[in-house]
Amino acid sequence: MQLRLLDDIEFRDRARAHAELTQLSGTIARDILTRIQLLLAASADPDNALHHLLSLWQRQPDAFHRITTSDTALHFALTVFSYSRFLAEEVLQHPEWIEEVAGSPDLYRLLSAEEFSALLESSLGKTSQTPSPLILAVFRRRQILRILLRDVLAYATLSEATEELSNLADAILDVAYRHIRAGLVGRYGPPCSRDQHGAVRECGLSVIALGKLGGRELNYSSDIDLMFVYSAAGDTGGANTITNKEFFKKVANQLTDLLSTYTAEGSCYRVDLRLRPDGRLGEVCISLEGANAYYENRARDWELQMLIKARVAAGEPEPGRELLSFIEPKIYASTLNFSAVEAVSLTRERIHEKLIARRGGDSGLDVKLTRGGIRDIEFLVQCLQRLHGGREPWVRHGGTPLALRRLRDKDLLSSAEYARLASAYQFLRELEHRLQMVEDRQTHLLPSDAAELAVLARRMPAGQLGRTPSPEKLLAELNRHLEDVQAVYERVIHAQQPLYYTSMIRAPLDETPPPEPLPAPKVAASNLIRFLDQRAPLLAARISRSSLRGGFRAFEHFLEKVFQDPRQLHLLNENAVLAADAIELFENSPHFAEELVRHPELLEDLARIRDATAPDYHDFAAGIDQPAALRRFFKREMLRIQAASICLSTPIFTTLAQTSDLADAVVAAAYRMAVEQVRQSRPPQDSAYEPRDRMIVIALGRLGMREFDLGSDADLNFVLPDEDAPELRFWTRAAGRMIDIITAYTGEGVMFAVDTRLRPNGRAGPLVQLVGGYKDYFAKGAEAWEGISYMKSRAVAGNTESGTAFLHELQEVDWRRYGQSGRSRTDLRNMRARLENEQSSSNPLKAGAGGYYDIDFALMYLRLKSAGIFFKVLNTPERIDIIEKMGHLDRADAEFLRDGATFCRALDHALRVYSGHAEGKLPQAEAHLQVLANLVKRWTPEHLHDQPLPVELAQIQRRTREYFRRLFG
Repeated sequence: MQLRLLDDIEFRDRARAHAELTQLSGTIARDILTRIQLLLAASADPDNALHHLLSLWQRQPDAFHRITTSDTALHFALTVFSYSRFLAEEVLQHPEWIEEVAGSPDLYRLLSAEEFSALLESSLGKTSQTPSPLILAVFRRRQILRILLRDVLAYATLSEATEELSNLADAILDVAYRHIRAGLVGRYGPPCSRDQHGAVRECGLSVIALGKLGGRELNYSSDIDLMFVYSAAGDTGGANTITNKEFFKKVANQLTDLLSTYTAEGSCYRVDLRLRPDGRLGEVCISLEGANAYYENRARDWELQMLIKARVAAGEPEPGRELLSFIEPKIYASTLNFSAVEAVSLTRERIHEKLIARRGGDSGLDVKLTRGGIRDIEFLVQCLQRLHGGREPWVRHGGTPLALRRLRDKDLLSSAEYARLASAYQFLRELEHRLQMVEDRQTHLLPSDAAELAVLARRMPAGQLGRTPSPEKLLAELNRHLEDVQAVYERVIHAQQPLYYTSMIRAPLDETPPPEPLPAPKVAASNLIRFLDQRAPLLAARISRSSLRGGFRAFEHFLEKVFQDPRQLHLLNENAVLAADAIELFENSPHFAEELVRHPELLEDLARIRDATAPDYHDFAAGIDQPAALRRFFKREMLRIQAASICLSTPIFTTLAQTSDLADAVVAAAYRMAVEQVRQSRPPQDSAYEPRDRMIVIALGRLGMREFDLGSDADLNFVLPDEDAPELRFWTRAAGRMIDIITAYTGEGVMFAVDTRLRPNGRAGPLVQLVGGYKDYFAKGAEAWEGISYMKSRAVAGNTESGTAFLHELQEVDWRRYGQSGRSRTDLRNMRARLENEQSSSNPLKAGAGGYYDIDFALMYLRLKSAGIFFKVLNTPERIDIIEKMGHLDRADAEFLRDGATFCRALDHALRVYSGHAEGKLPQAEAHLQVLANLVKRWTPEHLHDQPLPVELAQIQRRTREYFRRLFG
């Protein structure tokens, strides 16, 4: 029997299979062995199926006997062993799970979220305590075992499997939420608010699901994208009162932690909150009023589009339903045009280039993000829904398969297009499931190993690859579907374009654009252009002569807004220089292009970039007494500075100095407002105490060295003279309020983030610390990196005169501990090595070999070597000048370091003005690289841009590292 089994079944490891069969054959009856043979012959992975069956016999002999004597249980066990290693381990620990499923009629029907909730509550018993992460993780895996069997045995369709996985997640979310809320209500009382009639009502929280969970199409190992929205502001009704915001923040944080905590059974779900308003920097939960304001005034186009899949998954439904009802008309705006499709297409290209960068040398194919993959189908469906959902409500649906059918129903997709997309989506999702069910791991990469690819092919449904699946068939079918999707994608996207786009010469997304500039577009007939010819003929002529290419779509969207304001249109038509600057900005900065599209009134600030005298930001900010006005001021001036940088080729360190001056003014104004607000609400303990300008605000990092840029964080610390110690509580409140003013996210936008972690003892240390404590800490306890970080520091608000003296004293301590002692060279070298090890993969431009950190650390070492000389002038070129004059840099090295610093800061600045935030790597897309190269040319001498950008970067990094090694050994 053993020899026959080995002959009939293609084991990958025949020797191991022979040994395992030898152990089993003496313990089971011949008829059972025959059944095992037949099941293994039909198994997708007979090696693992047999191996885990032997393990079951060794570890659970009684359960092994019960399972092998039941045809159904044996079939189910070998199926699980063949498809999922993580569930195979669960069965070895809990064999009763297989027996339960084998005897349950529920295997043949779809369970609702309510039924899963009842099962979970039943397993928890009568306890009212919040379930542990382990209990939830075990429950999830137990239910996934059943869902997997329904899936791979074809008892459920793909849509039913994804719906059941989503129902399971909904149930776990809702049960966990209700237990957490009950515990907090017992402690703080119920959260309440007053309605418009003054009546007190209890407030609820909606857990809104986005992404795959929102569309009820969850994977076996998906992240779950969530957003938390509560009814209204107010307070809890218990003896220990807290605000509703604090209450629901505790709920959201506890729920997220509960689901995300890793246990012996894995985590229950990886929770992703990055799609909430303001992303990572936003509040973990938001009131309904705040959410409405965000989506009314500040939400970006992609944020509206992702809400197509949004739904209330758990908690109280009312606030979530009210929010989604408010947002729906904005998602499906009847005035939406092709710019939305273009935005989707651009997002698709960016995802593709990020995929390439993240994978590096990995040759595996990503079935989700590759061209023609799952993401492309979802994007295509969503952009068609947004374009046509305003007039055809029938196409509004979060689930991709049903949305595809509804688009076909309305003839927005042809029958052939629908068939290709639906078939591809079915194939790709089933392939994705079989990749993820093996290890409960979120993966979309095909295995590169031939044997693993063969197993994957056998795991696919028979209807996809036929009776004789093979790796060759799998790859051929996969490529066919990817090509079909790409063809439909390009054809459907093209069909949405207005006629006047057809004259635009634009490279297809899958081809590399030519290196030379394309011919200027010839403007064809369209309603928009016709109106432009009639109402602003000079502007129309300038556009037709311009080299506007990549920014043309956004510029057209901008013009649509400008048409609504005759004054702005007249300004663009009559002011040739302003029109040229606007075109230049749209071509080189998608970030500021979006700002102008959203706020066309900023056009007037763009017109100021050529003013002869630069504004005194401190004078301007001194007259501002409201945070909202300060935010408007910051936004206008940031646009003016960065537009001048692009359009006037302002030297890079001049731009950084101007941005630093603007940030300084904001910090000083926020300081003044915060002190006044706290004085009025929570005055000093001593009524005679005058709090003006007592506390010192210190800037470190990029702001400290006057190289602050768009998207930079401000590293701030707060120091108080020892004689003011009795009012430490007042100043702590003032510092906190100041941070709130600077970092608040409102309809006026955000200014910049504030980071206070460089204070003594980091997060564990008080926000405001006394001068004496500071000096003592740095003299005795500070790590080397802490002391050295203060070499790039300035007093920027409050008592700046005493602050400068204080920093001088701190830097003398630095020199005694690290410079005079000779420790600095070793300490700095070790610090640099650690940063390179930890950050170089994600941020090679800054932390990689030859990155900007090499220059920065070299200059810090040379400064400590120079007796720790204190000077207020801190930017990089000026540091180089002073060190060279002191004889610690020869002329050639000084010239190279100036060039290297200029190039690195110029490239970093180009990445920021392009995207609006810091980027650590060069992009892969050639079109993006060309824009960056064009920007870098504006801010660097000719010898730093006479080669392709990546080549120039590589040469500078190589020479920088050579100098670093020469200096540090």
